[in-house]
Amino acid sequence: MHHVAILGSTGSIGTQALDVIAHHPELYRITALAAYHNDKLLETQIEKFNPSVAVLIDDRAAIRLRSRYHGSTKILTGEEGLLQAATLSATDTVLTAMVGASGIKPTIAAVEAGKNIALANKETLVAAGEIVTQLVREKGVQLLPVDSEHSALMQCLHGESPKTVKRLLITASGGPFRGYTTEQLKTITVEQCLRHPNWSMGKKITVDSATLVNKGLEVIEAKWLFGIDYDNIDVVVHPQSIVHSMVEFIDGSTIAQLGKPDMRLPIQYALTYPERLPSPAPIMDWNVMTSLEFMPPDKKTFRGLELAYRVGRSEGTMPCVFNAANEIAVNAFLSSKLPFLEITNIIEDTVNHHHNVIKPSLSAIFTADLWARNYAQELVARYEREIHR
Repeated sequence: MHHVAILGSTGSIGTQALDVIAHHPELYRITALAAYHNDKLLETQIEKFNPSVAVLIDDRAAIRLRSRYHGSTKILTGEEGLLQAATLSATDTVLTAMVGASGIKPTIAAVEAGKNIALANKETLVAAGEIVTQLVREKGVQLLPVDSEHSALMQCLHGESPKTVKRLLITASGGPFRGYTTEQLKTITVEQCLRHPNWSMGKKITVDSATLVNKGLEVIEAKWLFGIDYDNIDVVVHPQSIVHSMVEFIDGSTIAQLGKPDMRLPIQYALTYPERLPSPAPIMDWNVMTSLEFMPPDKKTFRGLELAYRVGRSEGTMPCVFNAANEIAVNAFLSSKLPFLEITNIIEDTVNHHHNVIKPSLSAIFTADLWARNYAQELVARYEREIHR
């Protein structure tokens, strides 16, 4: 029996993870659930899975839930409650599915408590990859990727010697604006941006997919997960999202992992590794798949991808700043405070004004994160002032 805590249980990854777990009740016991403010959905999840602990980070949401719920699950709140959920003694695996840098502290706390990590929060490795991976080695726990691309890479690398790997090929759908020019992107609306052609995801990651910043974050994540140099990690656009990533070997062979674009596949693989079980996700019908296309990404139009390589190679606090500025810029875009193209401009301006700290402590990373958010927020405010003159 696997005892699992899910941080971010009401989001896209969290709800799909619970669907996977519901299909294998003999294998899993939910020990803790955590969400930000969706008290109604969390209450439904509590009633179905009966965890020992449930957390709402937002105090008002927790008060609402406590006023209605009188069962055996203990309702906690705030960051303190989140850290308790991440380190619960009964848990052996923590699935971290929170959005953005908010996942760093609970992930580290879970590792320090000796928990295996199913990682859907790529920002943890982007901002603090060296610290987290070193801690994982020290504690002897597993760090298993939930992102479909990194799950695919892990599967392709299974049983292979690192010496035989030539490069990692991370696939990208290209998002809803593949083939668009910079001129066409000037008038993009939030509604257009959130209509991803292949995947059903949360708003933030859907925007990141549209800017290709998400692929940049995935490149940095892959570096820390697999210990591969940035010169040997490439992104290739694959509009069908059937090939989830590939590994090219020194003998010229390429191994790919293919499947329907359904996050339940990589979620289940992370939870059952190294075993494979029947999945609730649909199976590919290869009789109707007529073509698979591949092409290079347009790095000139979607500049966030190349910028991610730059900050990744810089190491230190640069990737953390890149991620923090992106979070602020995406939130501003979703709130209609910024146009689509300004997202990358905000990130680049913030990165260019940051004084990098090499080999940072965790404290230095959080300091850089806060600085970047404040700086990016001021850039957003400045943009608003200028357009309203």
